[in-house]
Amino acid sequence: MGDLVIFSAALWLTLGVRYLSVPSYEVFWQHFLPFIPLFFVWVFMFFLAGLYGRYTRILRAHLSETILYAQTVNVGIAALFFFLIPYFGIAPKTILAIYLLISSGLIFAWRVYMFPILHLTRRARAVLIGTGSVIHELVEEVEADTRYPFSFETVIDTKEVGMHETIQQVVRASDGMSDITMIVADSSDKVINSALPIVYDLAFRKENFVFVDLGQLYQDVFDRVSLPLMHYNWVLGNLSSSPAYDIVKRTIDIFVGICMGVVSLLVYPFVALAIKLDDGGAIFITQERIGKFQKKIQIVKFRSMSGNDNGNYENGKTKLVVTRVGKVIRRLRIDELPQIWNIVRGDLSFVGPRPELPNLVNQYNSKIPYYDARHLITPGLTGWAQLKHDTHPHGGTEVDETKTKLSYDLFYLKNRSLFLDLYIMFQTARIVLFERGS
Repeated sequence: MGDLVIFSAALWLTLGVRYLSVPSYEVFWQHFLPFIPLFFVWVFMFFLAGLYGRYTRILRAHLSETILYAQTVNVGIAALFFFLIPYFGIAPKTILAIYLLISSGLIFAWRVYMFPILHLTRRARAVLIGTGSVIHELVEEVEADTRYPFSFETVIDTKEVGMHETIQQVVRASDGMSDITMIVADSSDKVINSALPIVYDLAFRKENFVFVDLGQLYQDVFDRVSLPLMHYNWVLGNLSSSPAYDIVKRTIDIFVGICMGVVSLLVYPFVALAIKLDDGGAIFITQERIGKFQKKIQIVKFRSMSGNDNGNYENGKTKLVVTRVGKVIRRLRIDELPQIWNIVRGDLSFVGPRPELPNLVNQYNSKIPYYDARHLITPGLTGWAQLKHDTHPHGGTEVDETKTKLSYDLFYLKNRSLFLDLYIMFQTARIVLFERGS
């Protein structure tokens, strides 16, 4: 709602700057009416740009350029709208140029300086109970952003203080005079389990009280699971999905895959010619990957590197180099077009964890707990990890970064749905067209 108000205010200011006078009611209304449907389209573009997502530190650091990028796209949509539908009696070329600058500035000011003022209500005071890097990550993130409706009054590391002190801290929180109204704890921790009877009693003593599982809060804050909190029962509990979801997703894969596959054939001759003119090598490469239930699958790609080493790397890195044509087709992900037929065949889906090379899977299975859980669902052409984790190793071996990537894959395993799949596909299209590519 605030963005819609800002869009309207920016239009009024733009008209004032354009005509160097206070806009009359008639002039403003003449422009405002055709802009109304555009405002709602722009809100949707903001959604795709991630401006209605959680304000993590990474997003806050790039907020100004994200807003400018989104508004540039929005103004482009508006220009196309007025060009294709010339029935409003206005041709706002200059107005749109001015509007881009004014609206971007106002939206940035609204989100950074004005909106936080609306959240001056008191944050709930919480006790955080857990151990390891998980609690430190949560404290750093929550305390850095006042938009979270709670703050951690007390942080208890169960490995440092032990069972007795943990129970004492919970007893203090349960005191009727205490204003602690939220406890965040790892319910699988044995020390915390010993204090659960007190937490249960606390629910009857306080009118406003909430108990939150540490693992679930971590997922809500970071959009990924915490690997240190993983257990076999978590994996087994998230194996199944709705049968209707599986049927609909497979139907979409087949129908959209056939349509896109047929259309993509128009591009094949041009890509093939470019690859041949570049270095005269093979047009396609076939690689073995690990699919669902760790079955081996064969995927086909346009060759974008100097050869095909089939994933047999030395010292964890390939000796191949990306060709000149390869840089272009990788950025636009044209090299992956032949994989659409893998989707039609059922080896891949449009959305899912990316399939890895067999030798990498063998290494990661031995070094990363629960790594094989990502093979419980069909791998995809794009996925949650590709959107959220841009520093994952592209073909090389890197255990720590792969652990982080796995945490996003497991988040998708738990939360997979048609809505999430559509969101991932929209975001992937935006990234390919306007941002970092592959």
